[in-house]
Amino acid sequence: MAAAEKLASRAAKVPERTPSGAFMKPMTPSVVLAAVVGTAPLPRTEVTKKVWDYIRTHALQDATDKRIINVDDRLKEVFGGRTQVSILEIPKVINAHLK
Repeated sequence: MAAAEKLASRAAKVPERTPSGAFMKPMTPSVVLAAVVGTAPLPRTEVTKKVWDYIRTHALQDATDKRIINVDDRLKEVFGGRTQVSILEIPKVINAHLK
């Protein structure tokens, strides 16, 4: 009982976290990225979601290693001509195409 009360009091003291405004600011995608996500200004988080939707819709995730994306012709321009990209590289590359 004492441990549960201690945990409850600690949870009551933690302030609610608000999202950073930088992630929510609408940004314009480059012409190459706009072919995948559209031309409308979107927050970075939404652009990343749309790229992932595209990857899932077109079944571009490698069957043996899910951490690798097999790039198609449309995404090849976004990823600088590479044929495979790690999922950890996606946000870095996407940010380079946003203004």
